Amino acid sequence: MDKCNCSIKLENVSVYDGSNLILDSISFQVHHGEILALVGKNGSGKTTILKTILNRISYSGRITFFNSAGKVISNPKIGYVPQRLNFEKSTPLTVGEFFASNICKIPVWLCVGKSTKNKIDEILKKFEISHLFDRCLGDLSGGEMQRVLLAFALYPSPDVLILDEPSSALDKRGIEFFFSLIMRMRKEFHMPILLVSHDLDQINKNGIKCAKLENGKLIYTNRLISYN
Repeated sequence: MDKCNCSIKLENVSVYDGSNLILDSISFQVHHGEILALVGKNGSGKTTILKTILNRISYSGRITFFNSAGKVISNPKIGYVPQRLNFEKSTPLTVGEFFASNICKIPVWLCVGKSTKNKIDEILKKFEISHLFDRCLGDLSGGEMQRVLLAFALYPSPDVLILDEPSSALDKRGIEFFFSLIMRMRKEFHMPILLVSHDLDQINKNGIKCAKLENGKLIYTNRLISYN
């Protein structure tokens, strides 16, 4: 898998909700091969930053994507893992069909060829979830679904990976495994990763660079010990 060499830079990004200032002149950069964790109490602006990067809300300021040579990327591919996937749980869509919908040029209900199945199986093996190929999405546990979503977000390889509290529904063992996956994927894909998380222990344990938010303002630290 080719390595990505993109970085992302925010310059004086502000967001208003009517007359209320939600984000106040946020500036930071995440380099390729680097993970930045956005931390802070609920309502501090973490998810709003993600929405600006995903271009889902209006903002002022500038958001720019670069490759390793410093060249601007105008239409970056962004891999995104939400806190949860909202869908009708009774929908009979399997994990294999979910991935095939992102790979096949024909509707998945017509057929999923052997080569496509092999490709999906290779992807799932990286995340230790190949046994979920024929399972319906609605039958997955929180940990299984997050691994599926992470795998889905990384194929095809994006320029930037964004994770919005990906371990919020996991138990302690699941959180540890998920963070180990993130660290492994950073080494393999060498992309900038922006992570919203409340898991301070895992952030410290893995030496992840942090940016703390308070009331829409950003405070930088290299390591975060507590919110105090």
